[in-house]
Amino acid sequence: MRNKNVWVLLILLLTGVVLGGFVGHVTEGISFLSWLSFGESFGLNTPLVLDLGILVITFGLSIKITMAGIIGIILALLVYRWL
Repeated sequence: MRNKNVWVLLILLLTGVVLGGFVGHVTEGISFLSWLSFGESFGLNTPLVLDLGILVITFGLSIKITMAGIIGIILALLVYRWL
């Protein structure tokens, strides 16, 4: 049994999320594929700002999960399992 690398899993998951988000964005205008762009966005609506006088640091995080992104994650997990 081979040891599977965690970095490979991380790269595959990120690829699945990005490609799934892209597919969801592209299929927004297509009526029979518009369900792929269905999703929810969550995170910080207004970023946190830390003003130190000479340095301003802004913290923010927003994540949009779509159906295509979920399918991309599932496919990435299947590919990782197959490797």
